[in-house]
Amino acid sequence: MTTKTFSLGGDLTVNRLGFGAMRLAMSTFDGPTRAPENGVAVLRRAVELGVNHIDTAGFYGREGVWANELIRTALTPYRDDLVIATKVGPLLAPDGVPSGQATPDQLRGLVEADLRSLGLDRLDLVYLRVGGIAGPGGESIAERFAVLAELRAEGLIRHLGVSNVDAAQLAEARAIAPVAAVQNAYSDDMGLLAECEEAGIAYVPFFLLGGGRDPLDVERLGKVAARLSATTAQVQIALLLATSPSVLAIPGTGALDHLAENLAANELSLSEEDLSDLRG
Repeated sequence: MTTKTFSLGGDLTVNRLGFGAMRLAMSTFDGPTRAPENGVAVLRRAVELGVNHIDTAGFYGREGVWANELIRTALTPYRDDLVIATKVGPLLAPDGVPSGQATPDQLRGLVEADLRSLGLDRLDLVYLRVGGIAGPGGESIAERFAVLAELRAEGLIRHLGVSNVDAAQLAEARAIAPVAAVQNAYSDDMGLLAECEEAGIAYVPFFLLGGGRDPLDVERLGKVAARLSATTAQVQIALLLATSPSVLAIPGTGALDHLAENLAANELSLSEEDLSDLRG
């Protein structure tokens, strides 16, 4: 059985099953906003249930309901062991969808805005989120990552990460400053995951194994879930954590019952038979 914790950046111990804040303010980027009191309740319950790694972004929200402000309202004064990760790079379009991309000279302002909205003097982990909804690759990230490295040297950021990157972009970043985490869509790029594991870098998927969109995946998940008297979502999370000791899971929700279901996956143990069935 793999450990349930990970040393982020070598000095921050986080539980490998954390919480993603994207759905606190709204279910989708173009959907209606949720009641702020629901988000506050979910955050407080998440920490009560052992979450000490929360992943957020300044662009998570709309119409006056913003994830960062919910986090500050719910959790300040922050516990000493709570790690808050945020990401900068995307810019909100007039319709509220993060479709633009910040230039290097805009990144400081985005970091400072996150510090203010979260009520922090230093951010634990800041990802440079690259590109839009397309997959990674195709552009240099060196100039932008260097700006974040400067902010880290100034003491505004503790650790740096990159998001939606390929191996070449990760190499660019690592040549500039230490990278503590990579946040990518889960894919079959096991080479990048293996590099992260070897280097002690956290790998943080922002989709759970494709979300069960493949009918074959749904069938396999359902078979194992029935055997374990668990939900398919719980099996997905357990499988993700079983993939590598460097993987951190950040399932998100805006509902208390769904939160409890997700976090209960931390107690789910997959046998070799379960893993064989799930991986086909």
